[in-house]
Amino acid sequence: MSGHLTIALDAMGGDLGPEAVVPGAALALSRNPALRFMIFGDEAKIAPLLEKFPALATSSRLIHTDQFVSAEEKPGVALRNGRKSSMRLAIDAVKEKQADCVVSGGNTGALMVMAKMVLKCLPGIERPAIASLLPTMGREVVMLDLGANLECDAQMLVQFAILGSVYSRVVRGHDQPSVGLLNIGSEDMKGHDEIKEAANILQQIRFPGKYIGFIEGNDIPMGKVDVVVTDGFTGNVALKTAEGVSKLIGHMLKKSLKSSPLSMIGALLSRGALNSLKSEMDPRLYNGGMFLGVDGVCVKSHGGMDHIGFANAIEYASELAARNFNARVAAEIAELMIQKKDLAEQETLSSEDHDLKEKAS
Repeated sequence: MSGHLTIALDAMGGDLGPEAVVPGAALALSRNPALRFMIFGDEAKIAPLLEKFPALATSSRLIHTDQFVSAEEKPGVALRNGRKSSMRLAIDAVKEKQADCVVSGGNTGALMVMAKMVLKCLPGIERPAIASLLPTMGREVVMLDLGANLECDAQMLVQFAILGSVYSRVVRGHDQPSVGLLNIGSEDMKGHDEIKEAANILQQIRFPGKYIGFIEGNDIPMGKVDVVVTDGFTGNVALKTAEGVSKLIGHMLKKSLKSSPLSMIGALLSRGALNSLKSEMDPRLYNGGMFLGVDGVCVKSHGGMDHIGFANAIEYASELAARNFNARVAAEIAELMIQKKDLAEQETLSSEDHDLKEKAS
């Protein structure tokens, strides 16, 4: 129906499976009645849950499969043996234009491999990257890659900068987002050769963002840039460290507020402010990482999320689909490819001109 967005859900993914997916979809539907769902998974486990949410039941189609991808399954094995799994069927629905996007809380590696194989990469993109929004002292930042590619060459990092910039423009509304390469220092001589080469390229090309140089880990929560670019290994470590620090702060704050009767009175008096802080630091608000670079909207929900976190991942995916994100990425990549072709032709002409001058002399 016109105006509706259809979300394909892998109901068997994540630690809680249907127990998080179904209530999460119901919550997302209550916030956006235009959503429609294709729910893939074990009917015996999903149907009783759907009965508790009549509005969701009438807005959904349940597709039964008793196969699913486990959290421990290797991506290659999942790709070969999981063609009828809830994850694969949900991705297939996007490929076949039955759904506008897919959301799964399942095995990250398997989801990435399946999405890349089924949906393919956008023209000009070598490898997809996982991107997500992170809170900072300023405005939210986009960070990628968060775990899809453990090692990246310079060209991949440049592509991530482009993908992150378009993401920032489409999702956050930043006309010319600032981009930084995550490094061990801001000085030009520091870092791996791949990072240095990527920096050199970004300084020369026109792309949807503005490259400002290297940034360090402590610059991320400060909100120094709009887009943080790094390899998947470093990005995942940084993300998990930030999540751990958030829990540590909460633990230490709770411990301090219970340390004395006077502290407990202070806690009661500042309850409103403490609840506000808790809400702002809630990781469920930032749940959902998109596989940027695949030709379709595929969002990975954190496997440990409850229904509130999963609902936010659904809203995140539907927003990207509604804003026609991939078409805009493809247009930006096409423009970059034209630039690369022009630069190559200029280099060829300069080389030929140099040879002619040498022959003449």
